[in-house]
Amino acid sequence: MTLHFYFARKFLWTFLGIFAVFIVLMALIDLVDELQDFPELPLWDVVEIVLLKLPEANYEILPLVMILTSVALLVRLARSSELVVLRASGRSGLNGLLAPVMMAAVIGLIGTTVINPIVAASSKRYKDVVNSHRGGGESVLAIASEGLWLRQGSNLGQTVIHAARASSDVSTLYDTTFISFSPSGEPLRRINARTAQLGDGEWLLNDAKLWDLSGGDNPESEARDLDTLTVPSALTQDSIVDSFGKPEFIPIWDLPAFIAQLEEAGFSARRYAVWFQMELAQPLFLMALVLVAAAFTMRHVRNSNTGVSVLSAIMLGFSLHYIRNFAQVLGENGQIPVILAAWAPPVASLLLAFGILLHMEDG
Repeated sequence: MTLHFYFARKFLWTFLGIFAVFIVLMALIDLVDELQDFPELPLWDVVEIVLLKLPEANYEILPLVMILTSVALLVRLARSSELVVLRASGRSGLNGLLAPVMMAAVIGLIGTTVINPIVAASSKRYKDVVNSHRGGGESVLAIASEGLWLRQGSNLGQTVIHAARASSDVSTLYDTTFISFSPSGEPLRRINARTAQLGDGEWLLNDAKLWDLSGGDNPESEARDLDTLTVPSALTQDSIVDSFGKPEFIPIWDLPAFIAQLEEAGFSARRYAVWFQMELAQPLFLMALVLVAAAFTMRHVRNSNTGVSVLSAIMLGFSLHYIRNFAQVLGENGQIPVILAAWAPPVASLLLAFGILLHMEDG
């Protein structure tokens, strides 16, 4: 047990040291970028933007930090002959890896359960702050239990749109209500329509009923039934989809309810489901990266080319990370099932690492 605590402590301190270096480097790089993007802002406002972006930027490189931590620790243990002593005491190399692998799992669990909500909050705040400095508006879309709400604006005023549900690509709204307001906030007209299709610069409404709210005490007496009606719009399908926000902007604890809400509103929540499963699988993937690094760097330095071993471990770790990202894309596009996209790369990486380690330990 003492040996496991010793290896776990060394692994944790190595991880924290490498992670701190990356935090400083990412902060300096982001500071230079933000100063170029916002040269007119005070320095403290730019620093606030950098600090809000740091959690997301460093959370994304967690697999890279885990690979480098594993390589650095195991190479140092090999150079100090501690791995030789470990084997001479009658323990196998796999037994010595138990503590680093468990520590990687703990880091992954903390990242998923604690750091993920912090990243979501800071990323959302970062987006809002940057949009406010650039003169952009807030999100044009909101999902509620009674359906979805859209807002579009122009120099002529604002239009609030409500729909009971929508198609998966957000190109068609069903059971819609359009309420137009003047720039001063006075209601101008209301339109109910069975469907509303988003076209090039306009909404095409079918089976619509129009009420003029700008004058008269009884708008119902002057209401008109129309087969089709067009409403100008500056919205695009991409702008509406982007208004949902990235999956990274939603804390993992809120994702199941958000996914259910999206599906109830008629939207496809596949992208969020894939992200949710990948976050759950991240501790397993970090464990696999430790084993992959160990497969190439646990040999004694006199019996191997250390440079080639380190490079091989890092390259294989990067390859597995990119395969995982590629599987995520396939899962989001519906090419493979969600569970397969999220869990297959970590499981395959773990089995690959075990295969290499068993071959090297037992021949």
